[in-house]
Amino acid sequence: MKQLIIHGDPGIRKGAIIEVDGERVVCFGINRNGEWHGPEEVQLWCTVGAESEYGDFERRNFIPHFLDVERVDADAVDVVRPQGELAV
Repeated sequence: MKQLIIHGDPGIRKGAIIEVDGERVVCFGINRNGEWHGPEEVQLWCTVGAESEYGDFERRNFIPHFLDVERVDADAVDVVRPQGELAV
């Protein structure tokens, strides 16, 4: 599990499956930053990981401050599935 900061909006929502640098991950949670103040383009702060790590995410069996952080541009993200099945 890691924190992925995406500069720009590739059109994903919670439950999306994306591929970054050849690694396929699931977006467990997304915080959208920069709508009113901040950078010129929006930033998505995503908690991502393998599907097998979703149980740990639900039970908060991790410390958010100690997750590895990776930054990418929206162009570097390949969207496999844009949102989860229950997303509105």
